[in-house]
Amino acid sequence: MTVMGAGESAKYSCARLNDICEVVLDLDEKYNIERKKFGVVTPTDINYFKSVLSEDRVLTDESEVMPFNIDWIKNCRGQSQVVLKPKTVEEVSQILTHCNAKKLAVCPQGGNTGLVGGSVPVFDEIVLSLALMNKIISLDEISGSLVCEAGCILENLEQHAKEHNLIMPLDLGAKGTCHIGGVNNFEDILKLYRSAKLSLGEILSAFEMADAAAIDACVSSLKLTNPISSYPFYVLIETHGSNETHDSEKLGGFLEQEMASGLILDGTVSSDPNKIHAMWTLRESISTAVLLDGYVFKYDVSLPLKDYYKLVPKLKQRLGPTARRVCGYGHIGDGNIHINVSIPAYDKRTLEMLEPFIYEEVAKLDGSISAEHGIGFRKPHYIHYSKDATSLQLMKDIKQLMDPNGILNPYKVLPD
Repeated sequence: MTVMGAGESAKYSCARLNDICEVVLDLDEKYNIERKKFGVVTPTDINYFKSVLSEDRVLTDESEVMPFNIDWIKNCRGQSQVVLKPKTVEEVSQILTHCNAKKLAVCPQGGNTGLVGGSVPVFDEIVLSLALMNKIISLDEISGSLVCEAGCILENLEQHAKEHNLIMPLDLGAKGTCHIGGVNNFEDILKLYRSAKLSLGEILSAFEMADAAAIDACVSSLKLTNPISSYPFYVLIETHGSNETHDSEKLGGFLEQEMASGLILDGTVSSDPNKIHAMWTLRESISTAVLLDGYVFKYDVSLPLKDYYKLVPKLKQRLGPTARRVCGYGHIGDGNIHINVSIPAYDKRTLEMLEPFIYEEVAKLDGSISAEHGIGFRKPHYIHYSKDATSLQLMKDIKQLMDPNGILNPYKVLPD
């Protein structure tokens, strides 16, 4: 790879999971974007960063910097030539003070698992990796409050909480009882969800859905095992309460009732941690599995429940044989659906068929163009489908107040 100068265009790239990156299009060509008038990192800046951090925490070697330039789904690649790895708030403060004075743009980066290009640089922004800021500062067992640094990994927090007989509520695969079932159509999923809320009440901790195409990606590409037969839709229900016997009886009664009613066609239930893990692995591996189809357009939107699945068949019809796979999966409780469209290789015509069409349809249904993945680099020019001009101006005013030189993660979230 050729390291590009500050004034050159960054590249947009795509690749399969086992590739590094194949550059297919300049960012300025695809998104009509130009590098803003930020400063350029000099040897003097590098020496300053090394004086603040130890030398091994200032990365400039191309092979070391490359992983920080590429996003998790191998779709976006920046051209940063410097990665800084602070360990303390004081070090972050010194770095940002220097960068602000020199107008050097900075891209803060956590686990780099984002799906909208928000975690990687666009041009030559300095990557500020928070990976080494991974200390757990305190845990109050009475209030259940945990304070930690920005680079902590969820799995480590879960283990720490477990040692104090607590759980992290962000763990969707929390310990409890889990059921995966086959459902005939989406209308039945909505009926099942309403019934689950009434029957299971406060012990209902997760209600996930996935269509057949999503589960097929896991089975065919990752060779995962589907514990039940093939159905048009699948539902994953998890309960978690304080009385395991009572909770199991409650879930068992609910499942017996709904299998008798015909809403659930088939299913399996378990409180065994290994089997629960296997069920969640099937659900949580969909995003990775679809990547193996080729190039994937990933959309994360929220919609009213009555319209939750409407866009998937509409996109299938619109794209026809162009798409290798169009699938939907997500969290019924908050109306969040992940829509993945895979094609053999990146194609601009397919992008133009998808965008802004999908966001226009979301707006018509009074949904949001982003549910949990954020706006990042990919959606600022579509945010007006969810936010009005007054809201956007207020956001810009706050950004200007906090970051007057605009050095923090430029080109992201807010449109120019």
